[in-house]
Amino acid sequence: MPNPQKEAQTKLMKGLLDLVVLQLLNQQPMHGYQIITRIRRSFGVYFGPSTIYPLLATLERKGRVISAWNMDTERPRKVYRLTHEGQNLLSFTEESLNLICRRINMAGTTEVTIASDTRTTLKPLVKKL
Repeated sequence: MPNPQKEAQTKLMKGLLDLVVLQLLNQQPMHGYQIITRIRRSFGVYFGPSTIYPLLATLERKGRVISAWNMDTERPRKVYRLTHEGQNLLSFTEESLNLICRRINMAGTTEVTIASDTRTTLKPLVKKL
């Protein structure tokens, strides 16, 4: 039998995946597998390589992240980091999400607050919803 809470959480994460990835890269540069692992550990939702790597390629093509190969490890890894444009998009997206949450709150639903600190992931948001 499907778990409605898990379905809702997965649906929210799909819609917010760009924002979550930008927030993670704002904390520190990461390779794709680190992003996949961090999302799974933080949110309990698994997005595999077939979701994350195309998203990273799109973000890079749009100038929101840049990548470089790290050859210092046993296995070379493509490491992504946020650009200035990516930071601007992250700030705008967080502000927009805060506005939406305030409007939902004004409409009479439960209060939801998104941290304005871009170093914070959306884990508190998902738990409150």
